[in-house]
Amino acid sequence: MKKIVLAYSGGLDTSCCVQWLRDRGYEVVCFIADLGQEEDFVKIEKRALSGQASRVYIKDLRGEFVEDFIFPALKANAVYEGEYLLATALGRPLIAKYLVDVAHKERAKAIAHGCSGKGNDQVRFEVTARILDPGLEIIAPLRIWEFKSREEEIEYALSKKIPIEVTKKKPYSIDKNLWGVSIESGVLEDPRQRPPEDCYQWTKSPEEAPDKPYYIEIEFEKGIPGKINGKSYNGIQLIRKLNRIGAINAVGRSDLIENRLVGIKSREIYEAPAALILHLAHRELETLVLDRELAHYKNFVSSKYAELIYYGLWYSKLRIALDKFIEETQKSVSGVVRLKLYKGNCICVGRESPYSLYSQELATYSKGDKFNQKLSEGFIRIFGMPFESQK
Repeated sequence: MKKIVLAYSGGLDTSCCVQWLRDRGYEVVCFIADLGQEEDFVKIEKRALSGQASRVYIKDLRGEFVEDFIFPALKANAVYEGEYLLATALGRPLIAKYLVDVAHKERAKAIAHGCSGKGNDQVRFEVTARILDPGLEIIAPLRIWEFKSREEEIEYALSKKIPIEVTKKKPYSIDKNLWGVSIESGVLEDPRQRPPEDCYQWTKSPEEAPDKPYYIEIEFEKGIPGKINGKSYNGIQLIRKLNRIGAINAVGRSDLIENRLVGIKSREIYEAPAALILHLAHRELETLVLDRELAHYKNFVSSKYAELIYYGLWYSKLRIALDKFIEETQKSVSGVVRLKLYKGNCICVGRESPYSLYSQELATYSKGDKFNQKLSEGFIRIFGMPFESQK
């Protein structure tokens, strides 16, 4: 039997993939990545083995995910199309990296994933795998199998007695990791429809959130968050704590129509409490410590960096080169940001840094103003001179 390594999540698609590949004569080895989704991995392993996987690898990648993927993206202010905080997109190249690693250990000549032919994740998996080992064969069952809908997949799973937790009444496709949750399919495919509350996995609705605002302080050191309200946490602990705090206060929900890489628009529901809180806090701190030209140019870099993540180009030379620029910008991004969380809103209410470029003596309109306003007339004349002859 030809050996193949499958990126396995335990959901409907990959559970069907195990059996489908077995039906076609493959020995299936499953790889499960722990990215902080806090699922029952023993149960997921049993599900893979019950589907006749020959072996299951489970690897804890949370630390690497935070330090080598989440924090670089945070320092870059990488947000796709201004709204998507890239939770799933950041996890895929890391999973693909170890999918290739397991294939080498097992001496397998092929890898597989459970991504559809119209999604972004197929690109992220396959581009990463081909960068790391272009000789591996890649099989994507969802692009070639006979099922035309998730309902048909559910029927197949039931007929094969594959244990799944998806039903026709709740046919959502859900991907979780430490940085956020991605939710799609079912009624969510109609952009006119309000997302049902049962689709959300972490967050309370604004109506159910506390009536009292929650105030929080986050401290950064060179762009990396390390303290909450003066207490130190490692990266995993800090993100988990902010996820809990944000979820209670209904912070982190997004309902987006986004432009997929393959050329179609899709409706996606996201929950990312910690990501939203940290991105807002990080940007607010940068407004205090980066000069105007650097801040404006970094906005352009941030947009490109987010695209590279979204497009599955994490291991591209451009992303690696941009990291050098971003690291330079973060040397002064240290300080404390105070936030107010209230019924789905996250608002900055204060920021301070030893590297602050803000001068109250220059900015104030009160007594103590040291800005020489008489100089402004000459500045305006020189600034506007090239445009005076234009009509």
